[in-house]
Amino acid sequence: MPRTLYGKLAAFLLVLFALIGSAHVLLTVFTTKRHIQEVNQQLNRGLAEHLVSAQILMEAGRVNQAALEEVFHMLMVINPNIELYLLGPEGDILAFSAPPATVERERVSLAPIRRFLSGSSVLPILGDDPRGRGRQKIFSVAPIPFASEGSTVGGYLYIVLASEEYDSVVEMLGQSYILRLSLGMAAVGLLFALLGGLAGFRVLTRRLRALAASMDEFRRRRLGGDDAGGDGQSRRSGDELDELARSFEEMARRIDDQMQQLEAEDVLRRELVANVSHDLRTPLATLHGYLETLSLKEATLTPTERAAYLEAAIRHSQRLGRLIDELFELAKMDAGETHPHPEAFSMAELVQDVVQEFQLRAAERGIQLEAHPGVDLPFVEADIGMVERVLENLLENALRYTPERGRVTVRTIPDGPNLHIEIEDTGSGIAPADLPRIFDRFYRAGADGSMAGGSGLGLAISKRILELHGCPIEARSTLGRGTTFAFGLPVVPMPTAPPTSQPRGDPGD
Repeated sequence: MPRTLYGKLAAFLLVLFALIGSAHVLLTVFTTKRHIQEVNQQLNRGLAEHLVSAQILMEAGRVNQAALEEVFHMLMVINPNIELYLLGPEGDILAFSAPPATVERERVSLAPIRRFLSGSSVLPILGDDPRGRGRQKIFSVAPIPFASEGSTVGGYLYIVLASEEYDSVVEMLGQSYILRLSLGMAAVGLLFALLGGLAGFRVLTRRLRALAASMDEFRRRRLGGDDAGGDGQSRRSGDELDELARSFEEMARRIDDQMQQLEAEDVLRRELVANVSHDLRTPLATLHGYLETLSLKEATLTPTERAAYLEAAIRHSQRLGRLIDELFELAKMDAGETHPHPEAFSMAELVQDVVQEFQLRAAERGIQLEAHPGVDLPFVEADIGMVERVLENLLENALRYTPERGRVTVRTIPDGPNLHIEIEDTGSGIAPADLPRIFDRFYRAGADGSMAGGSGLGLAISKRILELHGCPIEARSTLGRGTTFAFGLPVVPMPTAPPTSQPRGDPGD
């Protein structure tokens, strides 16, 4: 089955023309044969009557053999294709000019003979062929009266015209120039019509083919390549209309997905703007309040009170600066302006350094901070600065949600091609409803859903950094027991030491 629409139209047109040509050949052969039969029977309509009037073929109810043989001999000389049969009053064959072994019938039906003699039927009229059962031929017939009683029918002179002529289409084509010419002209006409139709279809489907090719090229370039949306072989099946339908469905699905994504992003953008506004407004309002108090009550404030106000203002300004820095950092990563620069380093040493950095803060809050880096750990390949930021964010988050006398533990676990890092705390845990959203920007919730301190960007930044490294991060939590964050980094393959070659001995040894 052709794959293109033009191929299908061409195949359909070819089959249609083949059927039309076959029907035309059959109709032409049939009508030509009927026309030849009509003309032949019309020209020889009075042949039998002329012979009967010229010869006395029956006398006193008996066949006149001498006269009959004379007629047989004369007609065989003039036209060997004519066969004569002498029939009785009921159609019985009494004598014939054909070879005896070829005559299969013993009698001939009188119904066609009566129609022929009545002169009211349209020619050609076919009668029984004595040389074959079930075959019919054109004929000429005349009644044979008794010699003594002219008004009584003693039998019939039945002449089969062109008895073996035109028995097959091949013989008709071989003997009829008009038929051959008619079929040849019809074949040439059908061939030209077929070529014209194919050329017309080619022109009419040209723009459709160009549109299908453009759509396919657009889909491959803009919608994910040849394998986007399913199996490539199934997409290549069908004609241009199928390709256009698939391209339209695929683009409609993409547009629908993008519309849903835009709607979801619009909701997130609204939440982001609201959260950013809230987080910026709170420290800014506090900072403004302290500065305004200093300005209004400067003359009445003691140096200690003035120092406390200034310290609070500086603390809120620092918080405001950290929030702006985190927003800027996250925006740069989303815009693709920040790229990791992987290098090989010791994860155990980095964990020790970061844990040491948070030890004082943990001791002030009465939290036990431990590191279990493991032994003989392989190096990992990543951006050391970004990974350090991830560890700092996760430790800061763990310390924020761990109560006094709690514990925060950092573990490094080798696992084949990766080195897994786990930060586990004994805090209040995260509710199952909150767990899927903890990496969303500005999403902050405690065990009871209450907002905790912090900007709400630390986990989002950590997830984005690990995404840039191609490493996922997961969180496991149980209410009342704590939370564990885990991620993995690829290890650096250990170089294989070349085999030591044995020193060769002296040839003389």
